[in-house]
Amino acid sequence: MLLELAQYLARDIRAFNVFGYITLRAVLACLTALAISLIAGPLVIRKLTAYKIGQSVRGDGPKSHLTKAGTPTMGGALILVSIGITTLLWGDLSNRFLWAVLVVTLGFGAIGWVDDYRKVVEGNPKGLSAGKKFFWQSVIGLAAAVYLAFAVSAPSNAKIFDLFSAWVQSGLMMNLPPKADLILPFFKNIAYPLGVFGFITLTYLVIVGTSNAVNLTDGLDGLAIMPAVLVAGGLAVFAFVIGRVDFSKYLLLPYIPGAAELTVFCAALIGAGLGFLWFNAYPAEVFMGDVGALAIGAALGTVAVIVRQEIVLLIMGGVFVAETLSVMLQVLYFKWSGGKRIFRMAPLHHHYELSGWKESQVVVRFWIITMMLVLFGLSTLKLR
Repeated sequence: MLLELAQYLARDIRAFNVFGYITLRAVLACLTALAISLIAGPLVIRKLTAYKIGQSVRGDGPKSHLTKAGTPTMGGALILVSIGITTLLWGDLSNRFLWAVLVVTLGFGAIGWVDDYRKVVEGNPKGLSAGKKFFWQSVIGLAAAVYLAFAVSAPSNAKIFDLFSAWVQSGLMMNLPPKADLILPFFKNIAYPLGVFGFITLTYLVIVGTSNAVNLTDGLDGLAIMPAVLVAGGLAVFAFVIGRVDFSKYLLLPYIPGAAELTVFCAALIGAGLGFLWFNAYPAEVFMGDVGALAIGAALGTVAVIVRQEIVLLIMGGVFVAETLSVMLQVLYFKWSGGKRIFRMAPLHHHYELSGWKESQVVVRFWIITMMLVLFGLSTLKLR
């Protein structure tokens, strides 16, 4: 909205042309989202407390968590509101990728909201059943995957239908352009053609998988939000590079027209996340809930697909990956061994808590690990 206003005013006052720069709008988006979160945070917490929307705590978890019972949850709605308002204010509303990421983010947020509402407000401990949750995640994930398969490959929305028609007329055998290939980090000229079905499958797995991975990580005060902010920062750099002809050509990366606008979205996520962390830092005044965790994970996965950095997301989000694998391994080994465990408790952060680490130690150390992994992921820009 503000971009359109600035462009209109720039016809008479050239100084307003400065708002056309993505870097400036990204900075302003980050500050705007941060301000919204900090200003609206206390009000949101009071409302959640008044409506008795409090967190329930697992009885088999660490005993130190029993004091968290009743802490307001569903605070992730604050993050989504901040991101949504900020993106609409500072983003280019004609950008197709911006809308794709927003729709996926809000869609997964809606799934999380229903789940949280049923658990906390209606008192249903199961919330939204696993089957229904996975079904709706799959619906949104597959719809996004199909759209992105052709949107990433086509230079504009006008060309998407032409590309889709050509694929259908080829008997579903036509390959996508090289820019849709799976990029292997650290190698200049190695990329694997995925084809339409391969692209859709990978995109679906990345979006749904990242969404659930962030949700599994969200178990300690500030544990999930800061790594998400750091990963969003890394993806913002990739979005800016891949959305520019000069930078992408120099760094031997595919040029995706319009992808640079996602820098503004990532900046909004960073600002909203940091504002939420102000209240979510130990001891937390509010928890994110599924409404925030599922949405943020889906947003990161969608951006990574658009900027063709699925493997780099796996690197930068190593903490999310480790948390997810710990749950999978624990369940599989428990069933295979007849009741034995690999970890004291899963997800992984609970294992370290039960091993003697304080909650703040687990959180800060996971932050440090994520920071190093994001820097390692960024090194793939040049080390090729």
